[in-house]
Amino acid sequence: MARRELLALLAAMSAGAADCLGGTINPERARELERLVLHDCGSCHGMTLKGGLGPDIRAPTLAGRLPQSLAKTILDGVPGTAMPAWRPLLTEREARWIADYLLDGDRQ
Repeated sequence: MARRELLALLAAMSAGAADCLGGTINPERARELERLVLHDCGSCHGMTLKGGLGPDIRAPTLAGRLPQSLAKTILDGVPGTAMPAWRPLLTEREARWIADYLLDGDRQ
């Protein structure tokens, strides 16, 4: 990869991270995160999130879970299972957005 391409890639990644500073997720990033949940999470948790290789992660099943706890699971994975750590790809704020998204059954 040429230096210019690498710098452009790093700038784009920084811009995405900057969008998440201050506790907000911009609408474009929110759509990307929603697609991530439906496609990437869905590949193990089932395309309807009702379970598959991984457990059901729909709101009724997650009821009572704290969003902070769920975000930690998203970021750090579950050792000894197929649940990977997403920390290399997501910020803490993005993981919290996903946790809130999963806990809000109206959006699914």
